Amino acid sequence: MTSSGKKGSFLEGLKKPNGYVIIFTLILTAMILTWLIPSGSYERVVDEASGRTVVDAESFKLVEDKTVNIFGMLKAIPKGISASGGIIAFIFIISGSVEVIRGTGALDAVIIHLVEKMKGKDTILLVLVTIIFTLLGAVFGFAEETIPFIPLVISMCLALGYDRVVGFHVVRTAAWVGFAGAFLNPFTIGVAQSIAELPMFSGLLFRIICYVVFLVIGLWFILSYAKKVKKDPTKSIIYGYEGDKDARDFEIKDVGEFTARHKLVLVVFALNIIFLIFGVIKYGWYTTELSALFLGFAMVAGFVGGFSPNEIFRYLTKGMSGVTFGALIVGFARAIVIILEEGMILDTIVFGLSQPIMGLSSSIAAAGMFIIQSFINFFIGSGSGQAAATMPIMIPLSDVLGITRQTAVLAFQFGDGITNMLWPAMIYYLAFADIPYNAWFKHILKLTVILTVAGIILVSVAQMISYGPF
Repeated sequence: MTSSGKKGSFLEGLKKPNGYVIIFTLILTAMILTWLIPSGSYERVVDEASGRTVVDAESFKLVEDKTVNIFGMLKAIPKGISASGGIIAFIFIISGSVEVIRGTGALDAVIIHLVEKMKGKDTILLVLVTIIFTLLGAVFGFAEETIPFIPLVISMCLALGYDRVVGFHVVRTAAWVGFAGAFLNPFTIGVAQSIAELPMFSGLLFRIICYVVFLVIGLWFILSYAKKVKKDPTKSIIYGYEGDKDARDFEIKDVGEFTARHKLVLVVFALNIIFLIFGVIKYGWYTTELSALFLGFAMVAGFVGGFSPNEIFRYLTKGMSGVTFGALIVGFARAIVIILEEGMILDTIVFGLSQPIMGLSSSIAAAGMFIIQSFINFFIGSGSGQAAATMPIMIPLSDVLGITRQTAVLAFQFGDGITNMLWPAMIYYLAFADIPYNAWFKHILKLTVILTVAGIILVSVAQMISYGPF
């Protein structure tokens, strides 16, 4: 009986693998790839237009094989955690800071107040929140910045009769959709256009059309799922799932009346968000600056909410301890890229993927660029990093194939954006909603495929109309 029980548990683990099991499997795969794929390298040069170090598209050559052994693979994990220190610290501090603010009761009170006001109008609320977060992705390139809002909006959606997935959708999936259909994102469009020597943010009108197309598709997908789950909770992709987090962490606590003190705390929180947006746009703030901002405002909010110093740090550490799973998995995911870089096969992969589209018609080749960028996004998760690695290759290639450079940038943008919601690198976002990756993958694959088809059509149209200025 004992061995049978263990066997059942093992098989169950294979059916519903932990996020770390998935990431570690990919780490093993990356190591094996360094044994199978020859090492290669492009030369890097400083691009005068952007000031960034980019790839010389004509310089690829095979080099001495640099295979990664098992010990090297294991070392890549602490290296990945170290290299991801900024993002990991950001996740810990943001989560702790939000817990301080939530501990005052202000966030729960305003959510209860909002839910009561919007009874019977919750679809309008979902649409408004979704549009807001798509715009944050499309204009400001919000990614990690959405993390503080995930548990808050989940609490709101649960109070409205939905599941955690709906709350995750209207924040994180919405931001992904906006990121993919971005029209002013400086981290992707700005970097790619500067490397392509295009006027900054040129081609705006067509990208706004793309954003609207993606928004309509995203709203349809999210609202369809929300309606289905509210009508029948057993249709939830997490129905029957025993999560890693206490479900009570997402519940709204009845804190009584919505008091003046609650409102003051919310004013502090609102100022925090205003400073966040201003800092990202004006000064290019990222994880270090945003972590410092949230930490400072959390302390102010704690004092305004009537907490003692001990209470502030008790809530801060409580919030940080609750996201250990999601924070550290970032470092494990980074280990994959480290192994590919140490094995010197990342450039070989980029070179190999760029070759099949040589000789194709311009419209088909443009769609091929988009598909290739989608696969490269599995290996290079950073939008600006992917632009720096691939645009120096894709731009000369587009010139040879007669594809406008603006179309090549659009293909990069879609390829970098759409699959972000599918590839395992985003498991740490799911941890904040306690959604298992295997269930998520099956669920989000439909949206990814639909957006991919829309992306292929839009890239092909862009090439047909000579999307430019060049």
